[in-house]
Amino acid sequence: MFNKLKQFKDVRSRAKTLQNALSQETAEGTASWGKIKVVMDGNQKVKSVSIDPTLKNDLKTLEEGCRDAVNDAVTKIQKIMATKMKDLGGDELAQDFQQLMKK
Repeated sequence: MFNKLKQFKDVRSRAKTLQNALSQETAEGTASWGKIKVVMDGNQKVKSVSIDPTLKNDLKTLEEGCRDAVNDAVTKIQKIMATKMKDLGGDELAQDFQQLMKK
């Protein structure tokens, strides 16, 4: 039982390290010809939103642009996350966690 707790602590520690590394990564999504920008970190938290004031009277373009910019940022950050997880042993971490849950 103590061995399992030690393994769980190790997996948790590695997960925290991965989460901290991902929080340092950012990606910028853009839309509406660069008039809308969204910056997102590696934990998929939106850090900033920038909207060109010329869009203030065009609600439909503004709504679609926000959606597209967020989706662009998500796509970009997911690619960064996959690379970072591979580099930091994220696949091994997931396998170790699954094995702990089976026992």
